[in-house]
Amino acid sequence: MIKSSTFRDLPWLWSVAGALLVGVAAMLSFGVGTAGNMLSAASAFVVFMVLVGLGQMLVVTSGPGNIDLSIPATIALSGGVAMHAMAAHDSALIVGIAAAAGTGIAIGLFNYGLIRLLRIPPIIATLSSSFVLQSIAISLGRGSAAPPPGLENFALSHVAGVSSLAFLALAATLLIGIVLFRLVQGRSLSAVGQNARAANLAGVRVEWVRCATYVACSLLVAFAALLLAAFSGGATLDMGADYMLLSVAVVVIGGTQVSGGRASPTGVWGAACFLFLVNALLNASGADAGVRAIFYGALIIGVTTIAGGSPAARR
Repeated sequence: MIKSSTFRDLPWLWSVAGALLVGVAAMLSFGVGTAGNMLSAASAFVVFMVLVGLGQMLVVTSGPGNIDLSIPATIALSGGVAMHAMAAHDSALIVGIAAAAGTGIAIGLFNYGLIRLLRIPPIIATLSSSFVLQSIAISLGRGSAAPPPGLENFALSHVAGVSSLAFLALAATLLIGIVLFRLVQGRSLSAVGQNARAANLAGVRVEWVRCATYVACSLLVAFAALLLAAFSGGATLDMGADYMLLSVAVVVIGGTQVSGGRASPTGVWGAACFLFLVNALLNASGADAGVRAIFYGALIIGVTTIAGGSPAARR
C-alpha cells in the first residue's frame, strides 16, 4: 500500500496516473490504432501547454498571489513579432528567435515593473498589461504572418512517431529542473515562495528572484508562441486565447503548490497529457467548448481544494 506521504513528496504522481488512465480508456474506446494516432498528436499539441505551464509554474512558485494572466497576449504579440521579423525567410530564423526572446524579456520586465514600481497586485498588473500587449499585437497587423518553410517543416516533423517539438520541450524541462533542484537560483525561488521575509533575512535577493521569475515566464511563453505559430502556419491574434486557463490548469493539476514554494515540472507534463486526452475524449463525445471549460474549471477547484485541505497547507 502506498503511503499518503508518498503523494505529498511526489505530487506529480496524480497527473501522470490520470494521463495513463485516460490513455487506457481511449485505447479501450477507440482501439489501439486510433489511440496510437491520438498519442502521436498529443506529443505535438501538449508541447505548447507544457511550455506555457512551465512559465506559469515558476510564477506560482514565487509565492501566494503571483500569477501571470498576460500569457494569451504574450503569445499573440511574441508570435507576431517573430513571424514578421523572419518574413517567411529561412535565412532570418536567428533574427526571429532573437525577436521572440527580446519580446518575451521586455514583457516580463514590464509586468514586474507594474508589480514592483506601481505596487499593483500581480493578477491586476498582468491582466492590465495584457490589454496593452494585445493592442500592440493588433497594430502589427490583423492578418496571419506565415512562418519560414524550414521552421514550419520542423514543427510538423516527427521522429519515431513523436513530434520533434516534444524533444525541445523536454530539453527545456530538464534545464528548468536542474535550475530548480540543483542550483542556488532554484533554491532561492523556493525560499521566496515559502516565506519571502525569511528568505530576505537569509540573504536572498527577493525582488531580483521575482523579477527573474516573471522574465523567465514570458521568455518561455514567447518560445512557445514561436513554435505554435510555426506549427499552425502563422501567427494570429487569437492563437493564445485558450492558454490562460490551460496554463493554470496544468500547474495546479500537475502538483505545483498553489501557495508557492514547491514546483513540479514533471507534473506539468502529466497534466498536459491528461488534459489533452480528456479534451480528445470530450470532443469525441460531442461536448462543446463550454462543457470543456466547465470541466477544466471544476477540475482546478477540486485539485486546489484537495491540495489545500490540510491545515499546514493553508498557513
